[in-house]
Amino acid sequence: MRTLVTGASGYIGGRLVPELLDAGHRVRCMARDPAVLRDHPWADRVEPVRADVTDPDTLTAALRDVDVAYYLVHTMASGSRFERTDRDAARAFGERARAAGVRRIVYLGGLTPAGVPDHALSPHLRSRAEVGRILLDSGVPTTVLRAAVIIGSGSASFEMLRYLTERLPVMVTPSWVSTRVQPIAVRDVLRYLVGSARMPDDVNRAFDIAGPDIMTYREMMTRYAAVAGLPHRLILPVPMLSPGLSSHWIGLVTPVPRTIARPLAESLRHEVVRQDDDITRYVTDPPGHPLPFDTALTLALRRVREADVVTRWSSAATPGVPSDPLPTDPDWAGGSLYTDRRETAVDASSAELWRVVEGIGGDNGWYSFPLAWAVRGWLDRLVGGVGLSRGRRDAARLRAGDSLDFWRVEAIEPGRLLRLRAEMRLPGLAWLEMTVDRTDDGRTRYRQRALFHPHGLLGHLYWWSVSPFHALVFGGMVRNIARTAERGQLRAGVDG
Repeated sequence: MRTLVTGASGYIGGRLVPELLDAGHRVRCMARDPAVLRDHPWADRVEPVRADVTDPDTLTAALRDVDVAYYLVHTMASGSRFERTDRDAARAFGERARAAGVRRIVYLGGLTPAGVPDHALSPHLRSRAEVGRILLDSGVPTTVLRAAVIIGSGSASFEMLRYLTERLPVMVTPSWVSTRVQPIAVRDVLRYLVGSARMPDDVNRAFDIAGPDIMTYREMMTRYAAVAGLPHRLILPVPMLSPGLSSHWIGLVTPVPRTIARPLAESLRHEVVRQDDDITRYVTDPPGHPLPFDTALTLALRRVREADVVTRWSSAATPGVPSDPLPTDPDWAGGSLYTDRRETAVDASSAELWRVVEGIGGDNGWYSFPLAWAVRGWLDRLVGGVGLSRGRRDAARLRAGDSLDFWRVEAIEPGRLLRLRAEMRLPGLAWLEMTVDRTDDGRTRYRQRALFHPHGLLGHLYWWSVSPFHALVFGGMVRNIARTAERGQLRAGVDG
């Protein structure tokens, strides 16, 4: 079949694509910027298409000649209007899919509690349920898969569980740690998604999907500690800690920003347990599946420790952050463009210098004034931004579209260029560009540009207020990146 995967740059979409290819399907990948897909190992096996579910006119070409369309997008982090945005996008997608003759839509939604009216649900769960209903009513046979907590390396739910348990041997927790949930391994989610493509045409309904274990969030943390080999955790529930307050707490302790932590926390107010296992009538469970919770944890932890995380919750573009590409015209007509340029010759090979450049951020830091970077990250978290704690997907390798602390990789040319786009809260757009090349006399050269396009007077004031620190921050980066490459070259020579 020809399948369309929306959200192909996201956590589930990026893992679903190779599963569909391995199952023999032809895959079309939809993204607002197809360039973010080019560095995935499966990129040369798919058909990329530029489209956006919030722009219905772009969907017609994306859905043309498609048999099965996977709807894997949501906008829960985009602000207070996300429910309307999700509603309008789902309605438009369903209408265009019906007009294009799509045979089936497959949607991954959230498991909702039994007997709880919509108005009592968290906005996140309420919106997920509404999107499912809209697609079921679209006139296209639809499979809605409803999952609770997804356990897999890099998932937001797993990262939240992991960091809370690992960083806090004693923790004061909100009352929702006593709510029963039924988590599911990401491998089983992908298996059900792939299997749903071949459902009979008369199937148009929702299915609950879950693993075999029902437990409270407190039990999940306790079992995580046991699987990870950590000492016993002391967990003290505090009833007055609301989901809103606990989302701030989660944002401080884990890489998951408050805009995503809040809907996750609010979703745990109600019990989310599977009500039926009808999915097995259409997608047979192989022996040992669905995976037990401890097995899912073990597999996820192995991926993390082996630095083999395929996608992360931050793989998808973060809603509400700047997404404009760097203006390439030096006489750009879009307005002011402030630039800080620096360069230096480096006594190291181009390969060694590139190794340092590509390894920037995460645990390696930013090679200058760590306190200033840390303070900027904390300030960003306080105003609802992503901060520095997202880290890296891979400790050594980057690809287009990767999140990197409070930046995102906009462009990468291995061995030569790395361009990052800022996703911190700013009164304007910002980029950081690092280039490796050679001087006229054949020496390795490192060049660095920081660019800022201000929005309004506040943007201009911001640039001039931080300009006095550029010599310390950006100048320090140039010097320390060069020194790190030179030390690496020296060590390589000694070892050789």
